[in-house]
Amino acid sequence: MMEVGRKASLSRSFTAGDLADFAALTGQEVGHDSVPEPLVAALISHLLGVHLPGPGTNYLKQELVFHAPAPVGAGLTAEVEITRLRPEKQLVDLQASCRDADGRLICAGRSLVLARDVAG
Repeated sequence: MMEVGRKASLSRSFTAGDLADFAALTGQEVGHDSVPEPLVAALISHLLGVHLPGPGTNYLKQELVFHAPAPVGAGLTAEVEITRLRPEKQLVDLQASCRDADGRLICAGRSLVLARDVAG
């Protein structure tokens, strides 16, 4: 059941191989020191689509501000938290963030999603 304050988190580190795969898929050159922002944002997308709200979730809006680079090989923890439920419109507002293993804020922002089974 969804409720305001409910959270989900995910931890992961990205390797040089992950960056090479990303570069091959996108055709973009990537540095060797930091994880590309789209890979960091993908952690949040994974949380929304798989854990909270979960399967059937559709993105409507996302805002992320990056505050620091995510070092390659460093443990990253992404977290989403429900901040508002609008059951009449099946909308869920969430706060999102990603921090490194030292607690340094990598990015923070908000997401608005359309989800099934929204209960207030």
